[in-house]
Amino acid sequence: MARSKPYVILSAAMSIDGKIATRTGSSRFSSDKDMRRVHKLRGSVDAVLVGKNTVDVDNPSLTVRYIRGKNPTRIILDPRAGISLNSKIVHTAKTVPTITVVSEMASSKKTSLFARKGLQVIKCGKRRIELKKLLHMLAKQGIKKILVEGGGTTNWHFLKENLVDEILVTITPYVVGGKGAVSLVEGHGFSNISYSFKLKEVRRIGNEIVLRYVL
Repeated sequence: MARSKPYVILSAAMSIDGKIATRTGSSRFSSDKDMRRVHKLRGSVDAVLVGKNTVDVDNPSLTVRYIRGKNPTRIILDPRAGISLNSKIVHTAKTVPTITVVSEMASSKKTSLFARKGLQVIKCGKRRIELKKLLHMLAKQGIKKILVEGGGTTNWHFLKENLVDEILVTITPYVVGGKGAVSLVEGHGFSNISYSFKLKEVRRIGNEIVLRYVL
């Protein structure tokens, strides 16, 4: 029997104190060796997903580099269709499959511009994106495995709705500190300690440690 939703892997590199970005938005924690691991992982999944803030701050390509591999479909959670038309994501949408997910609050003018630029636009939710519904829609498109690359708010929403099957975290040898720095998981937070994953693998890459947890 086919899965009703894709398998979801939450992936991130963080500092020793659990930050995935500094207060100024700097987020390059991984070494080149770990980046090759991440890009190999990207090449093994059907789609890579981030939120609007990650596009705004990092302006990522979300393609497979460092190694040879097929680019996954890129999925951007953008409720109000606010990402810049000058972003790398938009500029390369005609050569790399890209989906922007919006709510019914998004401007039809902007979504039409996205479509002309080569992005597939999916409406899913009235005021915010309904993640469970979205995953079912993506599964119907043949997307079986998704790599969620954050940031912290996106990670929170996936975890809050119990949609994460696996967590891959690289602990890097940095300490960031600061209330304004972005943590691995942001959001309101859980009231009780009850959401538990099982440690399946520990891997050392030079001065970093990669932890793999599954439900």
